[in-house]
Amino acid sequence: MIDLYFAATPNGLKAKLFLEEAQLPYRAIPISLSKGEQFRPEFLAISPNNKIPAIVDHQPADGGAPVTLFESGAIMLYLAEKTGRLMPSDVRGRAEVLQWLFWQVAGLGPMAGQIGHFNSYAPEKVPYAIDRYTRETSRLYGVLNQRLADRDFIAGEFSIADIACYPWIVPHAAHGQNLDNFPHLKRWFETMAARPATLRTYEGVEDTYTPGQQSLSEQERRVLFGQGEASTRP
Repeated sequence: MIDLYFAATPNGLKAKLFLEEAQLPYRAIPISLSKGEQFRPEFLAISPNNKIPAIVDHQPADGGAPVTLFESGAIMLYLAEKTGRLMPSDVRGRAEVLQWLFWQVAGLGPMAGQIGHFNSYAPEKVPYAIDRYTRETSRLYGVLNQRLADRDFIAGEFSIADIACYPWIVPHAAHGQNLDNFPHLKRWFETMAARPATLRTYEGVEDTYTPGQQSLSEQERRVLFGQGEASTRP
C-alpha cells in the first residue's frame, strides 16, 4: 500500500495519475494547503520542503522499512522503477523519458506555475511578470508541440513523461494559451484526457487555476504565498 499525500495541484495530480495508470493500491491523504496542513511536523517529517505530493511506500521492493519520498519527479521515477512500468528498460529509451521528465520538472512546471500564479492569485496585476511568463510558457508549449509532430507520445511509447506533463497542460487557459495554436499538442492532450486513468484521476477535481483572481482571505494568502525559512522547521 502507498500513502499519497495529495492536493489537486498539477504536481499532486501527476502522482495520482501514475498510481491510477499503474493500478497500484494507494490511499489518498488530502492536505489542505490553504489551511497550512503542509507545515505540520508530521508532514514535514515526510516532505521537508513542505510541498505536495509526497508518498510513503509501505511495501518497498527491498522488503525493508517504509520508503518516504517528496518531489513529484522523484516519485514518478521511483514508482516507475518499482513497478517496471512506464519507463523503458533500454538505455536509449530510458534516456528519452528521463530528459523529458526533467524538462517538465525544471521548465514547464515552474514557468506555467508562475503564469498561473500571476494570472489567478496575485493581488494585483503585474504586467511585466504576466508578459514574461506567458511568453516563456508559450515557448515551452511550442517545444512540446514540435516534439509531438511525428509521434503519439512524448518519448514514443506512453511513459511517465506524458504523465508528468499532462497535468501542467490542463490549466492552459490560465496560462494564457490556446491549444488551437499547438495542433500536435492538442491532439496528444485530447488523447491523454480520454484515458480511463485520467478520467478516474480528475473525477470531481475542480480547476484550481481558473483565470482571474482567486478569492483568498489574507490569512490564506499568507499561508500559501507568504512563508519564509521558519515554515520549514519541524
